[in-house]
Amino acid sequence: MSEIFSKVSQIKDKIISEMSSVKDEASLKEFQEKHLSKKSELSQLMSEIKNLANEEKAKFGQCMNEARAAVNEAFQKKAQEINDALIAQKLKRETIDITLPGYNYKMGGINPFYLVQDEIIDTFVSMGYEVKEGPDVESDYYNFERMNIPANHPAREMQDSFYINPTTLLRTHTSPEQARAMDEKGGKPLMMICPGKCFRRDDDDVTHSHQFGQIEGLVVGKGITLANLKGTLELFIRKMFGEKREVRFRGSYFPFTEPSVEVDVTCMNCGGKGCPTCKGTGYIEILGAGMVHPNVLKMSGYDPKVYSGFAFGVGIERVAMLRYGIDDIRKIYQGDVRFIEQFSRK
Repeated sequence: MSEIFSKVSQIKDKIISEMSSVKDEASLKEFQEKHLSKKSELSQLMSEIKNLANEEKAKFGQCMNEARAAVNEAFQKKAQEINDALIAQKLKRETIDITLPGYNYKMGGINPFYLVQDEIIDTFVSMGYEVKEGPDVESDYYNFERMNIPANHPAREMQDSFYINPTTLLRTHTSPEQARAMDEKGGKPLMMICPGKCFRRDDDDVTHSHQFGQIEGLVVGKGITLANLKGTLELFIRKMFGEKREVRFRGSYFPFTEPSVEVDVTCMNCGGKGCPTCKGTGYIEILGAGMVHPNVLKMSGYDPKVYSGFAFGVGIERVAMLRYGIDDIRKIYQGDVRFIEQFSRK
């Protein structure tokens, strides 16, 4: 039976000898599959144990364990050598010359659109308003009918938009989210603002664009009056344009509010004295607002005899243009770095 023990020793020596031919990860894996798997030549020798006498079986098992341990030790040593070589190559390849000058990264600025939008949101959130957002693609029902603008109403002409099909369009205002918010509240009080993009067919010029940003606000509760609206907007406008700005309310018309007002602020160029910017009036229109129309309340499940509310809508670009003296709305959309850089410290 000494032949089988000799064979174990020969196979072990042969395997360890072959280890010298292993040079990389691929050949190491191939070696492992050939000599360390259950189908390897060394493992197959275990089948010979059934031919041994009982007193020889223990010695044979010990011999096999020693052979396997020697092979595994040699394999682990070779694997460590290959891994160390790979790390050394990577370190050499990725060496950084610390004597080279560093890179100077130029900091950009924030688009004035987002500066204004974020500040308006922060202002109203600090007053307890929730922020709601809705889809840009809207149904005719929520965009017009829920805002007291039924089919063939003249006010639709003022908001001519981009229709995807007869009942779906790109929203012309963020008011649809107000209707959804009232639906969610189920006739309970609410305070919310809804920022987002709006779309209307318009000629692109220095003051108009087919796409613009808008933030609308809505408050519904018991005992809400025009005085609450006036106080809220005066606080907001002075926060955005300064404490010395005068605010003027003018009667106007919107289908979804009654009464409705246009809100003006004293011109930043002349301080209210009159100049070409404000066309000699001393004031510039900044937003539209009013008390929520009873029909809008009814459609949203509110009893207009119990609940009242106010709503307002302000154009984000308009505030940015007035605040920062931007003379062309198109500059806000063009992504010109020279324009954006002006707002890096604002």
